[in-house]
Amino acid sequence: MPFGIGPWELAIILFIVLLIFGAGKIPQLGASLGKGIKNFRSSLKGEDSAPPASAEQDKKEKKE
Repeated sequence: MPFGIGPWELAIILFIVLLIFGAGKIPQLGASLGKGIKNFRSSLKGEDSAPPASAEQDKKEKKE
């Protein structure tokens, strides 16, 4: 195992996390962690998920 952590140590750590956060919070923590990693990776690649603001402004100006 990495960092010299055996299966018993891992089980103890997971048990303590379960005691601290509770069973209901664990999925929320996982989802938040996943979103954070996804946002971090997309920022490293320079990707932007939001559409450019100038395109929306151009549409509004043409309507007026």
